[in-house]
Amino acid sequence: MKTHRVYFVPGMFGFGSLAGYDYFHHVRVALEQRFADAGVELVAEVVPTPPTSSLRHRARMLAKAVRASASGEGPIHLVGHSTGGLDVRLVLSPTTDLQSDAERLRWRPRVVSAISLNTPHYGTPLASYFATVSGTRVLYALSLLTVVSLSVGEPSLAVFSKLLAALGSVEQLFGGDVRLISGATDLILRFVDKGGRSEISGFLEKIRSDQGGVVQIMPEAMDLFNATAEDNPNIRYGSVVTAAPAPQAIRFAKKVRSPYAALTAAMYSTLYQFTSQRHKMYPYANPTPEQQVLLKVGIREEVTDKSSDGIVPTLSQLWGDLVWCGEGDHLDVLGHFHDDEKERRHVDWMTSGAHFNRQRFSALMDAVAKFQLSS
Repeated sequence: MKTHRVYFVPGMFGFGSLAGYDYFHHVRVALEQRFADAGVELVAEVVPTPPTSSLRHRARMLAKAVRASASGEGPIHLVGHSTGGLDVRLVLSPTTDLQSDAERLRWRPRVVSAISLNTPHYGTPLASYFATVSGTRVLYALSLLTVVSLSVGEPSLAVFSKLLAALGSVEQLFGGDVRLISGATDLILRFVDKGGRSEISGFLEKIRSDQGGVVQIMPEAMDLFNATAEDNPNIRYGSVVTAAPAPQAIRFAKKVRSPYAALTAAMYSTLYQFTSQRHKMYPYANPTPEQQVLLKVGIREEVTDKSSDGIVPTLSQLWGDLVWCGEGDHLDVLGHFHDDEKERRHVDWMTSGAHFNRQRFSALMDAVAKFQLSS
């Protein structure tokens, strides 16, 4: 049996490996195990695209990376998280011009499946805020917190107190005070080991220097993207869709597990409010009757235009077959959630109140592997 290859493509907050932390570790391990159980060898690779660069630039890098490593003749699967799902659609579309030589795309006929995880196929209103001066700084700060919280873990109470003093209140942070963010960056990098500081600094510099992809995921821009980037008829497309609780459900929680969790809960509340502001002229996907049933059963509540994972509207995440849906925030689907088990394997990135757990993650990975193996 031929070896299968899967390529993971990170999105706006994502990365390949930084400070010794593998962003797709949980997904990679889970899929390798499921393919092995099915008697199929799987080779998994991550394509570390620039986090906020233009979609076409990222798609060209994806094409180059796959071309360089996709030896053999076996099937290829692409998995894109967040904006990474748009990179996947763009590189596979027969109707778009990447300004790339044909040699880089010789592998495309081998692709049998393309799965998007929490991808803004119809855009996200949050991008309109991120495109402002203050929003750009918040995007930078969120990326910094994401990288450090995943690679190092929650800061100690002593470190958190200094961090909070550097960041100020959530209102100040979302006001985009460059002095606050600069001070927080210096402070946070102090409790990262020296070997990882330069990697994280380089990652953050890419966000600071190139944010061409931010305006491209506004609902207005995605309307044009969808009109031009047609799907490849020879490839099976699927999407993973989640919704996290509205902030009101966690705002008055009696017990928050740590001061850091309280800070990220407040940040989540603000992000959710931006994301819920749907543009009336640019609607999201209209689920089929079958998808409506699956969404209601999986998410356990009515999905509306205001539903989201905190970053991407839920109905904007629908594209192709619905592979899996459930309650979860933007990074839960990658295995970055609060782990209540005694032996903690997972680290949360933001307190959303979604209560994602190992059981949901396992069910999600079962669905993804089944989709890929049957494509």
